[in-house]
Amino acid sequence: MMREPSFVATAEAYIAERRRLGFTERASGSRILAFARFADRQGHTGPVTPDLCLEWAKQEAIYDRPFTWANRLSSIRPFAKHLAATDPRTGFPDGMPFGPAKRRRTPHIYTAAEISTLMTAAAALPPSGELRSANLSTLIGLLAATGVRISEALALECRDFDHKRGLLTIRRTKSRRERLLPIHASVTTALTRYLAVRSRYAETQPTAPLFISTVTHERLPYATVQGNFRSLAIDLGIIPRGNYKRVRIHDLRHSFICHRVMTWQRDGVQPDSAMIALSTYVGHASVADTYWYLEGVPELMAIAGSRFEASADRGGLDHG
Repeated sequence: MMREPSFVATAEAYIAERRRLGFTERASGSRILAFARFADRQGHTGPVTPDLCLEWAKQEAIYDRPFTWANRLSSIRPFAKHLAATDPRTGFPDGMPFGPAKRRRTPHIYTAAEISTLMTAAAALPPSGELRSANLSTLIGLLAATGVRISEALALECRDFDHKRGLLTIRRTKSRRERLLPIHASVTTALTRYLAVRSRYAETQPTAPLFISTVTHERLPYATVQGNFRSLAIDLGIIPRGNYKRVRIHDLRHSFICHRVMTWQRDGVQPDSAMIALSTYVGHASVADTYWYLEGVPELMAIAGSRFEASADRGGLDHG
């Protein structure tokens, strides 16, 4: 009698096929493999069942909360659909047993003073003036001044920085749509200064990674950046003000977006055309993702509320 393939083998084949088709979602791939390993450890045979999915979502979650369970459950839904195509007995939980999986949490919005302090402290990391300090201080400034994702920044190649025209080419984007970013002269100066430090460690070939590791001189790993940034923020006493338990370098992107919108609001800029331009600049899939900040971030809600009250005081509202 032919033995059924393990869940891990089935999951690996599914992920490999997805990658051949051009899908690059690493997080969901690791979740699917984790689910498959769990099923094999449990000695589960036969089709996937709703109970197995629910048990995995809760038992192996790092955080014991419904949102985490819902997110984990959502990540294996495509795999379950794939299995159901060949085995109709495959089952998956109906509806949203743990609530919605996509709930945007409020980020920490760094103040200008916090960003300045972070950059100064990063530049002073030992050995000062060398690659480690240049990596972190330049990345903090780049994210704060452009709002690019940390993944996009780390994926930059030397050719992507055009110092003559003051442009950055963002190739590896979340939506897979390349975009060209005009950058401030101060950003051009900072990147040029960084390249002078980098050139002491590795050649600046056009397709070489812009940000490189102090150890391997290959592309700088995200884990290294996040670990160094978190340690720095903790040492500086920066306390998270959003819905995340820890400070995150990614929140510099959110801070860029919010500071830009706050400036527009205070200057009385009409929001619609400006928000569309901002959405394009930061690479949002939809302008709705940019408008979310108006209702999801307290700093912006406070300004919007004060403008609403001012409009009401001027008789700008229809009370009929």
